[in-house]
Amino acid sequence: MKRIRFLQACAALLCAAAAPASFAQAYPTKPIRLIVPFPAGGATDLFARTLSQKMGEKLGTTLVIDNKPGAGGAIGSDMAAKAPADGYTLLLATTSTHSIGPAINARLPYDTVRDFTPIAHVGDAPSIMLVPNDSPAKTVREWIDYAKKNPGKLNYASSGNGTIVQLTAELFKSQAGVYVTHIPYKGTALAIPDLISGKVDVLFDSLPTGMPHVRDGRLRALGVTTLKRSPLAPELAPIADVLPGFESNTWFGLYGPKGLPADLVARLNAAANQALADPEVRDKLARLGIEPTISTPAQLAGMVAEDAAKWKKIITERKITGD
Repeated sequence: MKRIRFLQACAALLCAAAAPASFAQAYPTKPIRLIVPFPAGGATDLFARTLSQKMGEKLGTTLVIDNKPGAGGAIGSDMAAKAPADGYTLLLATTSTHSIGPAINARLPYDTVRDFTPIAHVGDAPSIMLVPNDSPAKTVREWIDYAKKNPGKLNYASSGNGTIVQLTAELFKSQAGVYVTHIPYKGTALAIPDLISGKVDVLFDSLPTGMPHVRDGRLRALGVTTLKRSPLAPELAPIADVLPGFESNTWFGLYGPKGLPADLVARLNAAANQALADPEVRDKLARLGIEPTISTPAQLAGMVAEDAAKWKKIITERKITGD
């Protein structure tokens, strides 16, 4: 009798151990919901749609985009955090939701580390430093010298308080040691006419929205916010050549709710990396101004921790708020 019970117990343990593996082999058995915490038609949404089609093919299912905008991405992120950890609800997070948001808004209904499972760092969108064509500065060094000779007389535009555009400019000011006045707009598109006319002196705009104005001859680009030259705009020197270590990217990362099983994380990470290696996907992302990134879940977690610490320091030192 004891031997029978022992064998029964062993069998139960073997079944329990095998359950996750068989579950992973069966996964997915239905469409996967990919929450995009920003409006349809924006950069994050377009990125999600480009990635989801090929990633779905790799997984053998469909990734359904679910736009849940509002509160700087907090509404959609909260929905993802509270979803079942079964691999059928994912989140495409960004710098705004997981790096800047926690430092700007102490009342977030979730913890960006504790309440999510990192899956993959899937892309970066650099910014470029734009000035009017009649600006006396033709290089980053010349612009810094110009600003130092005119403290408080120059201004910069942003897409609003607490946005990556403002924080990039404040990081630049901090490292360059210049005093430039902030003028917030409701989006960089509204600031472009004032920049072209010279009412605004500088704007750190995203590469895909800013570069067309440069190539059409309406604005001048002085540098890119990546540490090295970007393949998306190889003609632009990095601002880091003048300000060592200067970097500002809008990153995109795939997350699941906390407690997502490791085998599902591995399946999703592999599918994302395979999709990002596809030439068609890389070409589409290049046209969006996004550099695809191949990574492990641990690399995503490490990158976000460093990025969040950097922006929290700037937000604290500069007393930046989202109001």
